[in-house]
Parts: sequence; structure tokens; C-alpha cells
Amino acid sequence: MAIQVRKKDEIFHIKEDWFEGYWHFSFGSPPQGYYDPDNTNLGTLRVHNVDTLVPGGVWPMHPHRDIEVITYCLDGEFQHADENGKGGVLYKGDVQHTTVGKGMFHEEINHRQDVPMTFLQIWIIPRERGLTPSVQNRSVDEKERLNRFLTLVSNKNPDALPIAQDAEFVVSSLQSGKAASHELDEGYGAYLYVASGQIRLGEHTLSEGDAAKIVDEPTVTVEASQDSELAMVVVRL
Repeated sequence: MAIQVRKKDEIFHIKEDWFEGYWHFSFGSPPQGYYDPDNTNLGTLRVHNVDTLVPGGVWPMHPHRDIEVITYCLDGEFQHADENGKGGVLYKGDVQHTTVGKGMFHEEINHRQDVPMTFLQIWIIPRERGLTPSVQNRSVDEKERLNRFLTLVSNKNPDALPIAQDAEFVVSSLQSGKAASHELDEGYGAYLYVASGQIRLGEHTLSEGDAAKIVDEPTVTVEASQDSELAMVVVRL
């Protein structure tokens, strides 16, 4: 299995008085991002950020365009708001897909005033530019992802939120001692993130905050050595 492990302390870290972030791929330049020309993407996966907002924290209204955005609530309550009046609250384990398309102003909000909120935000390069903006949410019960990989966003799976690219987003809540597998078609790679716990991936041990790039492998198989929460993006390389 071709695996490149990325330990938590190797990933770009930023901390301000109102938020903290671990940004897995280079985008922009400080203070909006960081620059590393050797770490800009994995296939069409452009951004993989793990951000925590303080109680009541708001990432102010800002513009994007021509990006497919996947937001996954890791802890707390995530609230989305945009110029089109779209909104909604994600609770732990819930997911949102946004086609930014021809342009959208939006903001990310910690819906709670008493506890921090952590979310995973993923940007996928779309198959075409200028699409009509849209926002879709899905509530997810933990039992749906228990000891298996559950597909939440996909261009192929009719039970998942659709995305305008050849890509998938899958998650798992894996109990200690349990294993789960996900097949990769030829020409695809995966980016696996350990949100909590500890797992074995081939010969490697990954703990909370670690990640791995996986290529040239038909199946991703993980085994939990602790109760673990996992998120994985699958893209064409």
C-alpha cells in the first residue's frame, strides 16, 4: 500500500484569539493561508482544513467561487449563513455540501455561545466553472457509520449528497478492535483523517489529528486500536 503518513505536528497550524486551524494543504498566503508549492493538492482535493471556533465565534462573510465545498461537523454545532438566505445547523456527524459555482458570500458560525465548535472543511475543484450555487445538508445518526465507511457525498452514490466532481466523502465511527474497508477504483487516491482515537493503516499507526495520503491501492483497510472517528476524501488522481 502506497501511504504517506502526515502526523499532526507536521501539519500547518494557525491560532488566533477567536479560532484555531490545522490546514493540510497549501492555499493563499498568511494570514489567509500559507504557501508551500510542494503541498497544494491531491488530485482534485484542494483544501482540507480542520478549524475550531471559540464559543459564539464567527468566520465573517467572505466570497468564494468555483469550488465544491464539503463541511463536516466534528464537534459542537456548526451554522452556515450566506447571501442567498440559505442556512441550517449541523450537529456532530452531520454534513453539508455547497456548490459555490459562479460565486457566493458565506460565513461559518459557532451556533453555541458556551462551547467551542470544530469542523472539517474540504474544497474540491469542480468539473466545470460557473455552476449555479446550491447548499444541501444531511443529518447523520452515529449508528449509520458504526464500524463501516458511510458515503455522505458522492457523484455516484444515489443515497449521498451529490457533488459536481468525480469524488466521494466517507466517514466511519469505528469501535476498538473493529475494522472497515473502502474500495478505490484504479486511478483514484484517498486522503484519510483521524478525527479522534487511534487506528492501524497497513504498517502505520495513526492517532488523533494525523492523516495519510493513499495511492496505488485497490482497498483502504483500517483497524481501530481505540474507539475512533474517521473521515476520508476519495478523488481521481
